Formats: sequence, structure tokens, C-alpha cells
Amino acid sequence: MSTEQSRGVTPRRPPPMAPMGKTRYIVMMTLILIGLGLLTGRIVNLHVIDRNFLQVQGNARILRTDPIPAHRGMITDRHGEPLAVSTPVVTVWANPQDLPNDDVQLVLLAQALGQDLRELKDRIENYRDREFMYLRRRMTPEAAQQVLDLRVPGVHAREEYKRYYPAGEVVAQVIGVTNVDDHGQEGLELAYQSWLAGQPGKRRVIKDRRGRLVRDLEVVQEAQPGGDLALSIDQRLQYIAYRELKVAVDENDADGGSVVMMDARTGEVLAMANQPSYNPNNRAGLDPAGLRNQAMVDAFEPGSVIKPLAMSALLETGRFPADTVVDTSPGWMRIDSYTIRDVSNNGQLTLAGILRKSSNIGMAKLTLQLDEPVVPDRYRQLGFGQAPGTGFPGEATGEVPSPQVWSSSQWAALSYGYGLSVSALQLASAYTAIANHGEYMPPSLLRLNQSPQGEQIVRPDVADQVLGMMDEVVEPNTGARRAEVPGYTVAGKTGTVRKTGSGGYQENAYRGVFVGITPVSDPRIITVVMIDHPRGDAYYGGAIAAPVFSRIAGSALRILDVPPDNPESGEEDQ
Repeated sequence: MSTEQSRGVTPRRPPPMAPMGKTRYIVMMTLILIGLGLLTGRIVNLHVIDRNFLQVQGNARILRTDPIPAHRGMITDRHGEPLAVSTPVVTVWANPQDLPNDDVQLVLLAQALGQDLRELKDRIENYRDREFMYLRRRMTPEAAQQVLDLRVPGVHAREEYKRYYPAGEVVAQVIGVTNVDDHGQEGLELAYQSWLAGQPGKRRVIKDRRGRLVRDLEVVQEAQPGGDLALSIDQRLQYIAYRELKVAVDENDADGGSVVMMDARTGEVLAMANQPSYNPNNRAGLDPAGLRNQAMVDAFEPGSVIKPLAMSALLETGRFPADTVVDTSPGWMRIDSYTIRDVSNNGQLTLAGILRKSSNIGMAKLTLQLDEPVVPDRYRQLGFGQAPGTGFPGEATGEVPSPQVWSSSQWAALSYGYGLSVSALQLASAYTAIANHGEYMPPSLLRLNQSPQGEQIVRPDVADQVLGMMDEVVEPNTGARRAEVPGYTVAGKTGTVRKTGSGGYQENAYRGVFVGITPVSDPRIITVVMIDHPRGDAYYGGAIAAPVFSRIAGSALRILDVPPDNPESGEEDQ
């Protein structure tokens, strides 16, 4: 019995639910169940039906694919010495919309970037409606880390590479340069861009809405480094050529000059120097004239240095035996309305004497005896008027005029180096046919792993005969005597050419040129030296270009360990 009953109290019971309350309960439970059903359906819809769509939308907001920069291939000399290398750098960028307005943070940021605060603020304002701007490109990793350590909102970093040129201005025009994005802009950097650049990689990362890295997920594609490029250049010889050329240009107060040294056996370019030059590692205040690889992109009238090549064509006709004598008196002659002159009245000259005395009249008289264009044909066979085929951007083709426009004076002028144009590289390459028993070797700026197949252009006996004539040119009593190399025989030819301008040939403006082959007994190197517009007292090729050849060739032969073939001339003092 309950307590209430023992006390005589009737227990109270809950009143029965009113019909209206029961209905409300059912309605509420129904609504709750419907809501749960809708929520469950939505969950199913989001996780099953619309899963792919939502995944794509989510990834679009947080998932990013960042590029992995490819390491640009190295450019080396023929012995593996670096001429162009890529070093890691960091580019600091920002989202201007996330950058703070706090002057204290901006002051610290400007100091770390090494920039003026006012200029930085102005740049930020100019980019305020954008989401990207560079703060500073290609910083050293250490300097960039100092910027990142400030933890300024909106500031980010990206890894890149910067090109560095160990040889600096010495080989600048041959190598060329890359731009701020590491793309080749000049020289071999441009010519072999696709080979050197490599293939950038990709990596998938998660970033927040401010562009900050949250997680590095995976490497989608590995970066493929660029290929290395081994040049034919010998850095040791390149330094010597550049140094001696610079001294000569300065001493003669010249506009500039070029040197090309070529392997006589293979056509490989061992050295190619130009003046003026520039420092590719610091291009502030750059003179555009220094960018040009004059040895390859500039063509000029060669003058008398062409005469041995013309003589090879004349000899092959069979019309002029070795003992042929030409009367060059009185030292001048009229052709058409022009007067051709020698430096002096040389009288009776043999064929070798014509080259030794550099007689324009002798060459003209021989050429005018022929009806066939053997001389210009020989020039074309040796590559004049055609691209050398090295792949160098803007390489000069030069010009050999067509037969339809030749007058007698033009016909004669071609034999002594006027009326056509060549580059220094073409000139050096043409002389491989004289140095190599008549076999022409095409020029190469890349190191060759095996001897190339040459083309027999000149008969071997004729090539050897011309080489012997050139040997007589470089003797103590000739204008080319300053080209002598102690301990070695030298075959060479001087040239002095008047420069042309808008009104024709200029007064007192010349190019001094020398072409030399050494040693004569077994030719190893061919060197072309050109000094442009010397303003000193001397301007003849024998006076200003031949001494440069002597110093360059002498040093090169010792470096290449070529044994002396002319002990009687004595070794140069050490």
C-alpha cells in the first residue's frame, strides 16, 4: 500500500492527452523526421551524387599546380671549363590586396628588399586592384629569406635560376645572354635555347585563400634539366686573344676589332674575341655596340688578304706557270674610268712576288687575261656569299656580286679584295683550304668529337704552292715581318682597306687586317685579326694587325704544345 493510500489520500493521475496536443506532437515528430530525411538526402547527395562536382570546386579553391623550374644546361669550353652556369635565386612577389597598410611593416619590408619606401608604396598602389606583383626578382636565397622572415601578410617567394658567366666580357658576344626569365636573348644562348632550357616540372600543393602554402602534396612531373653545350672555344686561347686585341684597339685609338683563331685541321673555332665588349653579369649602362659579335655578324671588304685565295684560282687555270712574270710598272694603271695603284712601282714581279709586294696591278693584269669568272667562283666555293652554317643568330653571309653586273674594273677589283664582303669567320674558314692541302673545313663553334669530312676545293699541289708563297710574305724585309713568331714559320697576308660610308669610300678611315697560318710545316692554327678604324699614326695591316697575330699565335702554339719548326729564328724571351 502506498503512502498516499495509508493516509487516506487518493493518488493523482496525469490527465489524459487532449486530442489537440496529440496532433501537435505528431506534427512535430513528422516535421523532425522530414527534416532528418532531407538532411540525410542532402548528405547523400553531397557525398555520393554531387561528389565529383564538389571535389572539383573545392580543389579549384585550394589545390594548385606550381611549376618546378628546370636547371638550364651549362655552356663549357672544349675542356669542360664553365662559360655559362645557372645558380639558384629566389623571386619575392606579393598579392597587393593582402599587403598591410601598417607603415612599420612596410618600412621593414622596403629595407629588406633594398628599395625606397616611397617607391614601394607607389608600386603597391598601382597594383592594388590586382592579385600579383613582383617585389624583387632573382635575390640570393639568403637575402630572400630575410624578407620572408618578416612574415608580412601577402608576401611570397618563388624559386628560379639566374645565369652567371665566369669569363665575363672575354667571350660575351659568343655566349650571349639570357633575360630575366632565363630565356636566351643573344648569341649561343639564343641559338640553342630549346636544348639548354630543359623542361619545367610540376608539383601539386594546397594553398589557402591568401596564396600561402599549406601542404606540399606530390610531384606531378619531374623537371628535366637542359642539355650541356661544349664549345670549340679554348678558354686559355680566348683570354689571350681578347687581351691582345683590347691592347691593340686601345693603343691605336680604334673603333674596335675582331680576332678569330681556327683549328686548321677541323675548322673548330678556338678563339673569337671582339672589341668593344661588355660584362654580361652587370649590364647597367650597357653600350649596344658591345653586344655584336662582329667576327660573325659584320661583313667588310677584305682587301689584300683575299689575294692568296684569288691566286689559287688563277693557278688552277693552267694559264700561269710558277715562273710567270708580270710587269707592274709604273705602279698604276687605268681600267674603265678608275685608276688602280700599288704602294710603289714594283716593276717585274713573279707570282710569289705579287703576293709578297701585295700588288693590285699584278692581280688585276692576271685576272683580266681570263674570260671565265674563276676568281669569284673560287670565292663562292670557299663559302663567301653564303651563311657559314654555324647556327649563330644573324651570322653574315657576305656578298659576291653576280656576273651580270661586272665591268672590267669590277672584275679586276675582285681579285684584290674590293667589290665583295666577308666576315672574319668566313675569311678564317676559307683559309683552311690553303692550310689543309686544298681541303675546305666548314666552321664549327661546337667541339667536334671526331674529325669532320672536308671538301676538296683547291688542288693539293696548288694549295701547297700558295702556302709557300704566303710563307715568303712573312719575311724580315716585308711589310708583314711583324707577324713573325719566334721558333715557328708563318704564312700570312696583310690587308689595308678603306672603309665605306654613305658617300662612298671615306677619307682617312681604314681597316687593318692580317691572316696568318702557322706553323707552315704542319699548319695547326689559322688566325684572322681585324682592327677597325685606327686613329693613330699607323693604319696598315702589317703595322697594327700583324703584331697582334704574332703575340696571340706565339702564346697559342706554346699552350697547344706545338713543337717549333724554325729553330733558327730563336725562341721568344721568357
